[in-house]
Amino acid sequence: MAIESVKEANHKRPRDIVKKLFFIVLGNLLCAIAFNVFFIPSKLLSGGVGGLGIMIQYLTGIPSGISVFLINLPIFIVGVRMIDKEFISYAFISTFVLSFFLTITNGIGKYFLIDDVLLGAIFGAVFNGVGMGLMFRNRTCQGGLDIIAAILKKKLNMNIGTGLMTVNTVIISLSSLLFGYKSAMYTLIAMYIGYKILDKVQTGFNVKKNVVIVSDKSQEMADEIIQRLHRGVTFLEGMGGYTKENKKVIYCIVTSSETAKLKDIVEEVDPKAFFTINDVVEVRGSSFQSVGM
Repeated sequence: MAIESVKEANHKRPRDIVKKLFFIVLGNLLCAIAFNVFFIPSKLLSGGVGGLGIMIQYLTGIPSGISVFLINLPIFIVGVRMIDKEFISYAFISTFVLSFFLTITNGIGKYFLIDDVLLGAIFGAVFNGVGMGLMFRNRTCQGGLDIIAAILKKKLNMNIGTGLMTVNTVIISLSSLLFGYKSAMYTLIAMYIGYKILDKVQTGFNVKKNVVIVSDKSQEMADEIIQRLHRGVTFLEGMGGYTKENKKVIYCIVTSSETAKLKDIVEEVDPKAFFTINDVVEVRGSSFQSVGM
C-alpha cells in the first residue's frame, strides 16, 4: 500500500508542476493585459509591486517590467524565511514571467483605446483579479506583496484579498500625493473589485456551508444526508434550555449547490427541525479539497 502511494505521488508531481507553470503563465498574462491595456492608458495607479512599477514608469519612463523585477528581489529574501521554499520558488519564476509579459505588452494599450476611466478601472480589475486568483488557487503568486499576503494568510488566517487590500490602500493613499486624488479614487475602485474577484476565484464560487440541525429524528436525518448528499455527519450532544431534553445535534459541511437538497431532506424527515446554514471561510479534510495557501 505504501509503495503504491509513493508511485502515485511521483506520478502526480510532474503533472502538478506543469499545472502550476500553466497558471503562472496564464495568470501573469491576464495581469499584464490589465496593466498595459487598461490601467496605464487610463493613468490609473495600482497597488503592490506592480503599482510601484507603474509609478516609476510614470515618473521616469522605465518600463514597469524592469522595476517590478528589481523591487521583488529583497522581498524574496524575506519570504524564503517565512514561507515554504516551493511556494517561493514558483513565485520567483512568476516574477520573471510577469516582468516578461509587462515588457512585451508595453504600449499595446494604444491599440485598444478606452476613453472612459471608470470602464478602464473595472475591466482592468476583472483581468487582474482573475489572473491573481488563478495563481493563488494553485499555490503560486506574482511575488512582491503577494508573498506578504501569503504570510498574513498563514499567520493570521486573513483572506488574501483582504490582506492585499489593506496594505495597498496605504500605498495608493501615498501615491495620491504625487498623482492626485482622482486617479487614486478610481484605483481604489479597481482594487476593491479586483480583490473581491481574487477571493472568489481563489476560494471557488461554490462556497462551503456550515450546517447545524436540531431534530427529534437526528439519526434518520443523518442517514438521509449521508446517502443522498454523500457528506459526513457529526453528532454533537445538546440540551434544550427550556425543555432540558438531551438531543443529538447534527453538524455537517456542504457546498452551496447542495443546500437546496439539504432543505428538501429536512422538510421530508422532520419539518419541525431547527437548522442554521452559515458560510465557511476554509475547510480542510478528506471530503473537501483545500484551496489557497
